[in-house]
Amino acid sequence: MSGRKLLYPFSILYGTAMHLRNYLYDSGVLSSQGYDLPVIAVGNLSTGGTGKSPMVEYLTHLLRTNYKVATLSRGYRRKSRGYILLTGGETATEVGDEPLQFKNKFPEVLVAVDENRSHGIDELLKENPKPQVVVLDDAFQHRSVTAGFYVLLTSYSKIYRNDLVLPAGDLREPIMGAKRANVIVVTKCPTNLPLEEQIEIIKKLKPTAKQEVFFSSIEYSEVVLGRNRSLKIQDLKKTSFTLVTGIANPKPLVKHLQDLGLNFNHRAFKDHHNFTEAELKELQHEELIITTEKDYMRLKNEISREKIFYLPITNRFLHGRKEFDALILNYVQKK
Repeated sequence: MSGRKLLYPFSILYGTAMHLRNYLYDSGVLSSQGYDLPVIAVGNLSTGGTGKSPMVEYLTHLLRTNYKVATLSRGYRRKSRGYILLTGGETATEVGDEPLQFKNKFPEVLVAVDENRSHGIDELLKENPKPQVVVLDDAFQHRSVTAGFYVLLTSYSKIYRNDLVLPAGDLREPIMGAKRANVIVVTKCPTNLPLEEQIEIIKKLKPTAKQEVFFSSIEYSEVVLGRNRSLKIQDLKKTSFTLVTGIANPKPLVKHLQDLGLNFNHRAFKDHHNFTEAELKELQHEELIITTEKDYMRLKNEISREKIFYLPITNRFLHGRKEFDALILNYVQKK
């Protein structure tokens, strides 16, 4: 028996507590704030690594042409507190790496952080112009806000049906919580995932009659971007570099670069890692650093701009993209 499985009795206690919490919200004993404007919540049942940021960016890109969009995150591991509306000039330490990534990619979008999501939405509605739709990042368990549409993500490599609740597993709440979702997206799939396997996964997920299941993969850019220039991925075959990751699951990225035949040394850190002065000093001695966009938000002002680049990624549906888009747009339009 693995060390984590020895913690199973504690998982029973934790799962029972989360089940009671959900019951109190579902029965109205604990209050949850609803809003007149469309609110879309993106989240997961697990502790991370399901691709929430690419999905938030996908939704933002889909909606921003016709609507004033706002994204709201808690700003995980930031050293500030309360509501902050980003300008883009902040540091990842102040507002969190993912919100800063959103603001840099979508300057016209209202990007805010607040650990209290209902307070954050209230503050966003005071802005001028105020948002017409709000996308909540990592908010599936934030029950004090009732979103109108829930996008639940689960990674292909670790379907939530195969997992246990904390601490024996990685689930934040029992599997039955998935019933709150409007759609379930299986993320980080192989691009050539057979239809037969997709059908088997859907059977395993056991969606309700009202839930749609979609499959998506991560699409990697053909270039890496820096502050002043870009490099073609294919040109990296001529040199070696250091891959720096501070994400929950770097394995797909590592495999992608290996499959391209690139020569690199991988330095892996924990998700949302705050780099120490000693670590930054070591990295400064590297000739060339490739990192994720999220990590770049924390490193871009610490490492010489000539030597650090990030690899952009996007969410790509294997099929059913138009159907997914239609579900989102129909909800926003009817709300």
